[in-house]
Amino acid sequence: MGSRASRLLREEEIEEIKKETGFSHSQITRLYSRFTSLDKGENGTLSREDFQRIPELAINPLGDRIINAFFPEGEDQVNFRGFMRTLAHFRPIEDNEKNKNPSATEPLNSRTNKLLFAFRLYDLDRDDKISRDELLQVLRMMVGVNISDEQLGSIADRTIQEADTNGDSCISFNEFIKVLEKVDVEQKMSIRFLH
Repeated sequence: MGSRASRLLREEEIEEIKKETGFSHSQITRLYSRFTSLDKGENGTLSREDFQRIPELAINPLGDRIINAFFPEGEDQVNFRGFMRTLAHFRPIEDNEKNKNPSATEPLNSRTNKLLFAFRLYDLDRDDKISRDELLQVLRMMVGVNISDEQLGSIADRTIQEADTNGDSCISFNEFIKVLEKVDVEQKMSIRFLH
C-alpha cells in the first residue's frame, strides 16, 4: 500500500507536465493511473514489455516502432514524464493553440513535431533520411504478406521518386513535410484524450 502512495504525483509535477505537454490536470491524473496500471514492476517506469501488453499496440503492425518512440536512444525504461512527452504528440491541436506566441517553443503536438514523430517511425537507422530499404521494411510491417516483394518495391520506388527532390534517392525530413503538406496530420495523428 505504501509503495502506491509514494508514487503519487505531486502538484508541482502536474503543473510542470501541464506546461510541457498541454494536457489538463484531469488528463494527467487519468494517464498517470493508466501508467501505474501498466507498470508491472511497480518501479515508476515502463519497459518495452509493459507496452507490449497493451492490446492495441500488440496488434498494430507498427506497434514495435511506436513502442520504440517512447524510449530515448539506449534506454530501456521510460518514466511518467517521458511517457507524457511522447503522448503529447498525439494530443489534438486546440483552436486557441494555433495563434500562440511565435517566440515560444513549439508545442509537442504541433504539425512539425507530429510530422517529425511520424518521420522517425520510418527512419529506422536514425540517420535523418528514409532510404528505400527503410521504406520497404516499414511497408512490409504494414502489409505483411498481402503484397508481393515486387509490388512493395514498386511502391517504395514510386514513393521515393515522387518525394526525393534533391536526387539522393532518400527522403529527408523537409521532403517528407512537402509530400504531406496537404494531409491533415493534425487530425490523423490525434487521439481524443478525455478531459
